[in-house]
Amino acid sequence: MKLWRTPFDQAEKATKPTKVLIDKERCKGCGYCVEFCPRGVLEMSEELSPKGYTLAVVADESKCLGCGLCDVLCPEFAIHLEPSNNDN
Repeated sequence: MKLWRTPFDQAEKATKPTKVLIDKERCKGCGYCVEFCPRGVLEMSEELSPKGYTLAVVADESKCLGCGLCDVLCPEFAIHLEPSNNDN
């Protein structure tokens, strides 16, 4: 659907490219981020953390909307989002 006009705050409200960062030291492999990601960006890997837990990893960063749900849901504060510097 093509709109004939755009909202005044479109640039402010548009999703910006983000990078999902997972701290391997903090991740305990609970899987909440993987289960509730609306776009399926994260998945559980076979890699083990230094403490012996399976880790969540970014499967396809291009699908990420930057909603921050994974960041909010992580009980160990192991995930945070950073703005991606894409100069396209």
